[in-house]
Amino acid sequence: MDVTCAIIRDEEGRILIVQRGGYGDHPFKWEFPGGKVKKGETPEDCIIREIDEELNMDIIISGRLESVEYDYGYKQVRLLPFICDTLDLSPVLNEHNDYKWIQENELVGIDFCEADVIVAGKYTSSVNKLTDQDPAQEDSKSEEQTDSDLQEVINRMMSVEEVDFMALSAAENPEILSRLFEYSGSSDRKLAFRASWALSKLCDRASETLIPWSKVIVKTILQTDNESVERSFLRILTLLDIGSLDQNHQGLIADHCFKALNSGTSAIAVKAYSMEIIYKLAVLYPDLANELAVSVNMIKGEGSAGIKARGRIILKKLAEISRGQQSSP
Repeated sequence: MDVTCAIIRDEEGRILIVQRGGYGDHPFKWEFPGGKVKKGETPEDCIIREIDEELNMDIIISGRLESVEYDYGYKQVRLLPFICDTLDLSPVLNEHNDYKWIQENELVGIDFCEADVIVAGKYTSSVNKLTDQDPAQEDSKSEEQTDSDLQEVINRMMSVEEVDFMALSAAENPEILSRLFEYSGSSDRKLAFRASWALSKLCDRASETLIPWSKVIVKTILQTDNESVERSFLRILTLLDIGSLDQNHQGLIADHCFKALNSGTSAIAVKAYSMEIIYKLAVLYPDLANELAVSVNMIKGEGSAGIKARGRIILKKLAEISRGQQSSP
């Protein structure tokens, strides 16, 4: 029996685990959330569906571990573990008894179901296998070989530590920084996501490094069909000075973000970052405040706790803008 599970990480690298109820198999044991693969369903579609049904969370798949086969005696399972990222920090417990966010080094002390113990071990091993190849020291190799090696290093990245390492390398080496932007537009969706992920982490550490690239960031957001890249680049814009963009690019990103907010298919993270970007533009152009408030109120009925919380924060900030306008002479 094929069963998917998700190692869900927040932006700080913490991992979500959930506790089973007191009835059924493995009462009160902890596990990684997931469920059975339905007939005709891909494992990727399964884990997205299961996390939405069980926890009302929006996730993005960023990697996959080797499958784990385990015989419980009364049933045999093949566990298919996915490494996922999320913006939502407050799951809605539709099937489980409890949840908590833990650090990777705490996994060893958790009372997991047996198969999940093996998955936790595989994840810990993958995190500890930090690359020993320094992408900043490739001068002796041909440009083609260096490019191939860099792509390989990026495609192997799974842990937050590895992404931080790549981000620091990009901060120190303009060539690596340029390559990360190039790869973010790649048709190789895995490479594009990991490259944009590293750029997002670079923004956390040295946002000023990315200001000269702000127009490229907007252009990529408008052109990409890779939701993971869109999410990373929108996050970067929430951290940069939006005033560094010219009015043309400010208008382009505002239109894009309003479309994302009002779309019924946009991911929760995309909507959350979009409303933050429009708010920053509304500070510069207060006429946008009313339109943003209408859009935020329209999506407040969505199931994600994360988007509701972000919406409430934005509405409070918009109210301050309105009060400021009213008090102006």
